[in-house]
Amino acid sequence: MEQGEQSGPIDGFKYKKNDDGTVNKSKVICKICNKEFQFHRSCSSLRYHVNAKHAFAGPSGSASGLRQTTLNVRRPLTKSTSDHLTNTIAKWIAKDCRPISIVEDSGFLDVLQVASQDSSYKPPATVMTKIHALYESEKEKRKEVLAQVNYIALTGDHWTSVSNDNYLGVTAHFISDTWELKSFALTILKTEERHFAEACKEQFLSVARKWDIEGKTTTIGTDSARNMVAAIRLTRYEHMNCVAHMVQRCVTVSLADSGFANALAKARKVVGHFKHSPANATELQAQQVSLGKKQEPLIQDVPTRWNSTLEMVKRVSRNKEAVIAALDNQEHKLILPTAAEWDKLQRLETLLEPCRYVTELLGGEAYVSCSVVLPSLCHLRLKMEACDEDPAYVVRFKTKFKEDLASRQEQLNNAWLQIATVLDPRFKDLKCLPKKDREAVWTTLEGMLQQESPRKSSQTHDDGPPRKKISLLQMGSDSESDEDDVQPAIQRYRAEPTIKLEDCPLRWWASHSGAHEKLATLAHKYLATPATTVPCERLFSVAGHIVNKKRSALLSENVKKLVCLTVYSFEPDASSDKENEDLYGSRCFQVNASEWSKAGSLWPPKRISTSQIQIFQMAFFHLLLFHGNLNKEYLKML
Repeated sequence: MEQGEQSGPIDGFKYKKNDDGTVNKSKVICKICNKEFQFHRSCSSLRYHVNAKHAFAGPSGSASGLRQTTLNVRRPLTKSTSDHLTNTIAKWIAKDCRPISIVEDSGFLDVLQVASQDSSYKPPATVMTKIHALYESEKEKRKEVLAQVNYIALTGDHWTSVSNDNYLGVTAHFISDTWELKSFALTILKTEERHFAEACKEQFLSVARKWDIEGKTTTIGTDSARNMVAAIRLTRYEHMNCVAHMVQRCVTVSLADSGFANALAKARKVVGHFKHSPANATELQAQQVSLGKKQEPLIQDVPTRWNSTLEMVKRVSRNKEAVIAALDNQEHKLILPTAAEWDKLQRLETLLEPCRYVTELLGGEAYVSCSVVLPSLCHLRLKMEACDEDPAYVVRFKTKFKEDLASRQEQLNNAWLQIATVLDPRFKDLKCLPKKDREAVWTTLEGMLQQESPRKSSQTHDDGPPRKKISLLQMGSDSESDEDDVQPAIQRYRAEPTIKLEDCPLRWWASHSGAHEKLATLAHKYLATPATTVPCERLFSVAGHIVNKKRSALLSENVKKLVCLTVYSFEPDASSDKENEDLYGSRCFQVNASEWSKAGSLWPPKRISTSQIQIFQMAFFHLLLFHGNLNKEYLKML
């Protein structure tokens, strides 16, 4: 080959030859792909072409020596990066209910080494130590928050794990200085003694001492078990019965003493026929498709699961045609409900729907619920009024429900509920109470303000001049005393117009606390109390995914820290707090104002409630855990 062809500006390129045999040094040709380039003393574009098009050309190609350099040596992670990665793993384990031993899985180590580009990196054996440190850090943050609060309400309940260990779960609820309702888990404490009243009392008091809130606790909410009621009576705190438990017990008692038993028994048999056989379930789905209905499985009711009977009845009634068509193609010994019994199931659905609505409404912890108890019970009584069109079994159900509800309502802390209701600007007209009882509530509120005023004035005088000098100054003053200001304060609040049911009472107090300063203190105290112990039930739902059959030997201290960290990780931030505030009314109430003015009732909501959203989030989270498909994008969705 001639010298002109062999030479070039860089390896892999040659100068172009003119037709007359001379060398044209303004143009070069790639020796690999024979592409022609302009050359003006700069080789940058030529090198870019080689790296982009012929980076992996071997020695057989004419671009020898132009191969891209491969880095086979990877630097180990720095200490700060390694610590950050370890902390992130600890948070992931706590947040997603993963077992600690996952850091020892060979597949997990391979993923970490590929992601970190460090084949020597291994998570340290002290991941649990990191989790302990993370828990202590989160706990101190919450203790600092509680130190700034004057009134705190607690809820508590007992739970038994799969390893037959007993735990007490406790949650705290309060209203911040910015009038935001806050709540979080305090502990899930392992208990070994029998659940006698004295032992339960000591358990609650020990939790309050550890969190330094003994003097700030106002109420403790539990179920209506006798030992729990007696335990709270032994303390100096107010007891709040779980209203959701009460409503569901009324439903259970009323169903047992009505004419729905046979229809429900047949419905349960039909549901079990399709639930326990995949083949039968497949045939039901085929019939649903042929009838143009949504493919959905039937639901079996569970005695301990709230509203499960209603969900079973709704699902069976909605798929009545598909169920009958599927059973017609099978040989079975089932006795299907008669036409009259199908009608009973439809009527039962109408009866139980208000109970479901009230249970879910009062079970929320992102909004005020204590002040909604009496209006909700008023709504239930209104719905259970018998009419001329009701058959005998419906009248019997309604009568039994009203009697049982009235007897259980007498066991509630009605004095606390009445003050909470009157401090809610939506319900301060007290239309949910008989007219003869309304004025007594205002008298009680006035007495509370008179008791509160001397206590506040004594606290103010502690840091000021001596009491004797203060008394002398007051003797020469023409201003009214604090006691004389109480009645005008009540009158000013009563003169305020009631707000819409879809408005947030805390937002109202945030803008009117200056005008009603004395009442605002009581609002902080009474409106923070939750109406149910549903927050503890949510705590146990998380605990059930941590203490499973494969992790039944977890230490109780580790159970407490893992459960609390998991719940803390799903607490809303400031932005979501604003969203909850904006959507407060639409999530809680969508009512007919004219009907409320008639009877003080709450119509069923047309939009999903906050409690339903929270239950859906938790269920979706658990579903992802079950399928092992929880990734970052799903977490963002949650």
